[in-house]
Amino acid sequence: MNKRKVILFQGDSITDGGRGRNDDPNHILGHGYAYLIAAKLGLEMAEQEPYFVNRGVSGDRISDLYARWNEDAISIKPDILNLLIGVNDLWRWISGEASGVTDRFERAYQHLLEETAEVLPEAKLVLCEPFILRTGATLEKWDAWEQRITQYQQIVCQLADRFGAVHVPLQKIFNEACQRADADYWIWDGVHPTAAGHALIAEQWLNIVRQHELLKN
Repeated sequence: MNKRKVILFQGDSITDGGRGRNDDPNHILGHGYAYLIAAKLGLEMAEQEPYFVNRGVSGDRISDLYARWNEDAISIKPDILNLLIGVNDLWRWISGEASGVTDRFERAYQHLLEETAEVLPEAKLVLCEPFILRTGATLEKWDAWEQRITQYQQIVCQLADRFGAVHVPLQKIFNEACQRADADYWIWDGVHPTAAGHALIAEQWLNIVRQHELLKN
């Protein structure tokens, strides 16, 4: 019998999705893209009984993820490790908060992936591109937001290539979605997706991951 596949979602509030902090299966995955992906795959792969884990934490930057990586990633020993992070690094830098004085996004991200590759060499990595839209919080200083998020997106793409990870681009699909409805229909404050926005992420994730056949045993 094939080993039960463990799929871990890591990130900030976009991944957190208001997830529960106990064993209640009704709420443990939150109400975002991670839940939608787990719902779809859980149905399709029922015979394999895949195990989905959400360890996203609202407000986290990449350095915060790295600080809790042993407990919330390494110890779980996932077969597939999904990571979506970056907007809080950017937000704090834009806001000029003390905790955002230096931009450690690339440095900390690289360290995290190096350690993961060393300790979990068999884990398949999925790196999701951070994204924003021009509405809500991003309206002020939009040029700075756009410039820095573009840099972050390039960093994630380069790291995915370097570490043999699957790269999930998201900015383009959100930009294209704005041809169907206004930006705040998809991302209500420029940063956090609505239900429709989360569905957009989940659909893109499933399409890309299936193309790379990560779900096969």
